[in-house]
Amino acid sequence: MALWARGARGFSARAQPTGMEAWMAHMMRDMAMPAGANRRTNPYPRLTAAQMKFASEHFAAHCAVCHANNGDGRVMLGLNMYPHPPDLRAPGTQGKSDGALFYTIRNGIRMSGMPAWGDDTPKETWELVDFIRHLPRLTAAQLRRMRAYNPKTIFPEPLMMSH
Repeated sequence: MALWARGARGFSARAQPTGMEAWMAHMMRDMAMPAGANRRTNPYPRLTAAQMKFASEHFAAHCAVCHANNGDGRVMLGLNMYPHPPDLRAPGTQGKSDGALFYTIRNGIRMSGMPAWGDDTPKETWELVDFIRHLPRLTAAQLRRMRAYNPKTIFPEPLMMSH
C-alpha cells in the first residue's frame, strides 16, 4: 500500500484509475452493502404498463443525467465522474440482487457520484429496480418518449450566477 501511495499521481477524475484503485473501489462498495440488503426481494417484480411508464419517466427525470436513458452511463456527467456510473444493462448490475439495487438507490454509495434517493417511496424505488431489470430490453419508442422527461439543465436555476 505504501509503495502504491508513493507512486500515486493524484486522484483526478480525468485519470484512468490504476488496477489497485479499481480493486479498492469495488471492495469498498461491496463492504458497504449490509448483508441483509442482498436478501431483500422485490414485492413489485412485474410492473403494469402504467407503473412501467411512471418508472421510465422517473428514471429519465432523476437517473438519466448520470446513467443515460438507456442505462449505459455514456453521458457528459457520467463520463466525467470517477468512478464512472456503471452500465446498468451489463452483468455487473443485472447480476446484483434486487435488494442490493434497492439499497443502492435508497442509500447511495459514499465517495462516488451515486446520491441517496431516500425521499422516494419504497414502492417507487422498487419500481425503479424493476425498470433497471427492463433496461436491456428497452425499445426505441420507449427511449424517444423518455427524452421528454430528461432535465433541461443539471443545475437548478437559482444556483446559476450571472457574471
